[in-house]
Amino acid sequence: MQDQLQKQRTFALIGHGGTGKTSVAEMLLFAAGSITRLGKIDEGSTVLDYEPEETKRRGSIQPGFAQFPWKKNLNFLIDTPGDNNFIGDLPYLLQGADNVVLVIDAIDGVKPLTRKIWSEAVKASLPAMAFINKMDRERANFQMAYQGLSDMLGIKPVLLFLPIGSETDFRGLVDILAEKAYAFDENGGLTPIDIPEDLADEVTMTREIAIENIAESSEELMEKYLEEGSLTDEEMISGLRAGVASRMLVPVCAGSAMQNKGATMLLDTIQNIMTSPLEHEPWLDADGTERPSSPDAPFAAFVFKTIADPFAGQLSILRVLSGVLSPDATVLNATKDEKEKIGQILFLEGKKQTPCKQEVGPGAIVAVAKLKNTATGDTLCAEKAPFILPKPALSPSIISYALAAEEKGEEDKVFAAIQKLLDEDINLHLVRNDETGDMLLTGMGQLHIELAVEKVKRRYKTNILLKTPKIPYRETIKGKAQVQGRHKKQSGGRGQFGDCWIRMEPNTRSAGYEFLDEIVGGSIPRNYIPAVDKGVQEAAARGFLAGYPMVDFKVAVYDGSYHNVDSSEMAFKIAGSLAFKKAVEMCNPILLEPIMLAAVFIPDEFMGDVIGDLSSRRGRVLGSDSIGGVTEVKAHVPMAEMMKYAPDLRSMTGGQGTFTMEFAHYEECPPNVTEQVIADSKKEDE
Repeated sequence: MQDQLQKQRTFALIGHGGTGKTSVAEMLLFAAGSITRLGKIDEGSTVLDYEPEETKRRGSIQPGFAQFPWKKNLNFLIDTPGDNNFIGDLPYLLQGADNVVLVIDAIDGVKPLTRKIWSEAVKASLPAMAFINKMDRERANFQMAYQGLSDMLGIKPVLLFLPIGSETDFRGLVDILAEKAYAFDENGGLTPIDIPEDLADEVTMTREIAIENIAESSEELMEKYLEEGSLTDEEMISGLRAGVASRMLVPVCAGSAMQNKGATMLLDTIQNIMTSPLEHEPWLDADGTERPSSPDAPFAAFVFKTIADPFAGQLSILRVLSGVLSPDATVLNATKDEKEKIGQILFLEGKKQTPCKQEVGPGAIVAVAKLKNTATGDTLCAEKAPFILPKPALSPSIISYALAAEEKGEEDKVFAAIQKLLDEDINLHLVRNDETGDMLLTGMGQLHIELAVEKVKRRYKTNILLKTPKIPYRETIKGKAQVQGRHKKQSGGRGQFGDCWIRMEPNTRSAGYEFLDEIVGGSIPRNYIPAVDKGVQEAAARGFLAGYPMVDFKVAVYDGSYHNVDSSEMAFKIAGSLAFKKAVEMCNPILLEPIMLAAVFIPDEFMGDVIGDLSSRRGRVLGSDSIGGVTEVKAHVPMAEMMKYAPDLRSMTGGQGTFTMEFAHYEECPPNVTEQVIADSKKEDE
């Protein structure tokens, strides 16, 4: 198995949306003979984009998985989504890979979202290479795309294949290290040709730069290069492999996935240059205990994705970290400390599942059906050698929508249907907001939530309405008052009597509610004072202006009276509530709105538009920082103004802008906003 694993490759295709990752995957599968027809995104005929929602929008919304042979060696491929709405679980997907292939669009080059995605690969410490795609398209600019790798991502690229021509004239590639040129035939096949004269000088210069970069990966190679001025073919390949493994160098290939141009070069580079599972750094548990990526170590596997299959039920997608996994094995879910029975092991190729009858070792990506207690992020391992791989940190969800059933009485059905989806999408969160009564679905963006609901409707025949959630406003006071709350009721038999004097005043912002007992002389018995406090709190929870909780105020009860027979806790609770309502009227009540800290990432040229738009949303820009052509703008913006920001930012920046958002603090609402919120509240009560 050692020899087999040494030649095995497990890699993820990463890049921002629209670069053609799924088309690249399709090209690789076609070149390897795993599929007989080159599918197309526009026709919805690709192997890895098979969900109806993906076919409809012509783009990936979930990862695709495939395994295929190349020159008799096994390859495992993960096709990751690139839309900002669907990259939230990328840290989990990268736990399944040994390498990444960064796909760059020759038309758009490196975008802000590329930087975000690349940073995840850097965090995961994965060796990488790049593939500049769409060289056949109008406005393709190889030099711009290639330069962006170093200028915007800060990596040291090593160009291995230089394109011959571009746009409709893209007709071949020059192998830089071998100094050989190839022309494409109409099916993407290769024919050796002479290096075009107009490229000869560029090839020579590019080769010298490549060899210098390769030599820098090893002191031994550097010494030889300085002494002799050249390296042998074997030394160049071994130096390049060492530079990739240490993450110093990033080899670069080019091609056109839709036209099947560049597949052979890309596959050979993956096979010859990228790392095997045996070269993966040891896995670490939370205590720093190492588990080597070796078939001889005890078995361990990480479940990095869960998908729902209409026939097999729940499929757990796992990557073998160490040891070997055999069909029908019994393993330990170390995360939950429960045993699981492995049935069939399945190889995946999109939605196609092929039973695997042999044992699989490190680097293998396989699916297992119907595990009883296993979820995404769990570690399976040998019972006698427990090991738990820590779960990667996820990006915070940034947008929430309220869910409602189209028909009253079906709320529980909606909740149950959405709950099933949470198993396969760890970036979705469903909570009931006790304050507003909303059932909130939180995700990475508007499209993320809309497609999740669309998927639930299709799968579970549940009709769901999406609504903008209520803003959690708060109320508070700016003035002081001293009032009496008196409750007296006599209706035959025992009556009710409670009488209290309270002093109400503002508290420090964010300090919350504070109750002070200043009763002296027993004007109110000690056992009734907590009832006054409770009455005030219950009334404060219902608010005064628009039904939102009252916060940040102090109440002191300092006097009152009672009746030996008619007084009770209930009577003093009502008295406290009455006193609160009377005092609020005299204390200049105001409305507070939640303010969010927004961080917006955009190309430099959109900075003015974005800052102007944030200001129009009553935002206060805190500052901006530009690195490598990407500007980060930070601002405090009212939550009410950010509820539909995602589509607006996408429109404003041509889909290149991204943002994160987190709660910062509460601030006083402007009078016009307060009036509108109060008016809306009254309408709801009618």
